Amino acid sequence: MKEFDYVIIGGGCAGLSLAYELEINNKLKDKTLAIIETREEYKRDKTWSFWKVFDHNFEDCVIKSWDNFTINTSERFQELTNKNFPYQSVDSGKFYEKINLKLSANPNINFFKNLEEINSKNSLIFNSVFNGELDKSELWQHFQGVEIETSKNIFDDEILNLMDFNCDQRNDVHFFYTLPFSKNRALIETTWLSDLEDQSLMDYDLQLENYIKNNLGIKSYKINFTEKGAIPLFYPSLKNSDRVINIGSAGGMTRLSTGYTFLNIQEHSRYLSNNIEVIENKKIFHLGKKYEFLDKIFLKVLKNNPEKMPSIFYKMFQSSSSTVIKFLSNRSNIFEDISIILKMPKLIFFKALL
Repeated sequence: MKEFDYVIIGGGCAGLSLAYELEINNKLKDKTLAIIETREEYKRDKTWSFWKVFDHNFEDCVIKSWDNFTINTSERFQELTNKNFPYQSVDSGKFYEKINLKLSANPNINFFKNLEEINSKNSLIFNSVFNGELDKSELWQHFQGVEIETSKNIFDDEILNLMDFNCDQRNDVHFFYTLPFSKNRALIETTWLSDLEDQSLMDYDLQLENYIKNNLGIKSYKINFTEKGAIPLFYPSLKNSDRVINIGSAGGMTRLSTGYTFLNIQEHSRYLSNNIEVIENKKIFHLGKKYEFLDKIFLKVLKNNPEKMPSIFYKMFQSSSSTVIKFLSNRSNIFEDISIILKMPKLIFFKALL
């Protein structure tokens, strides 16, 4: 069996981002890379969204950018604007196509279905796959979204609805999310922050149908695309070793209070590429200890007080748009952190801290 210098387990967002970063920085000119991926073909399966707080490699894969967004509960509504940090959505189909076209030009890069097909005994391995079952009783962000198209122009495509809590909460945390890609095409998603043990929360098709017809007032539409997923809002128990470095959600690149992962993956990939020759002697890349600490408290409050979360999320966004975006994107300073903290209800957060 052939040996490889590097092995990436999992050819999804994290694995392909790292492979692309290595390739464009000429790190694979005289090194070999094996990517282990089980899927038969690449096609659009997700939409990755984030605030653009730094430049990334996939501007040409962005479906749409917005400078304006709203958040609302059943009682209150607010609109925020930020031209410095636009909100962007990346089409996974274009992302896969761009990266695979680039990788296919390098004969040193090969795809395999199983790790057993190669000799990885002496390889440096980057793993993006969770081993074994994850705890369904923990908190997850689970969702289903549909891209719909209407015959008439219905949407204001200059503004997105980031969180709409004006929906049935069912004793958990539930909101809808609307990304208008054009005046007659939008991605609408139902999102829950809960465990995965309550199957009654997973009637996603019915939730989406009711929201589109009753909340948005759209009676006639066609569905172009459906996406579905579950993001663990807890850090994996996987550990790095001398030969294995975890990446993506498996490497702790998901911001637990938000589920945002895409830009964190890009930053981690750059770090690994820049230090690949000495990576085993470099410190492990983290999103930041303060964010891990603050998110742990936040999620404890969420788990114990789901009925208060619509109001808490709403209050968070009453800070300046730049402050809240930087906080949610791991770019805030101590004064911005304090500004966010002061918006939170003191008693329940103090209890969670204790």
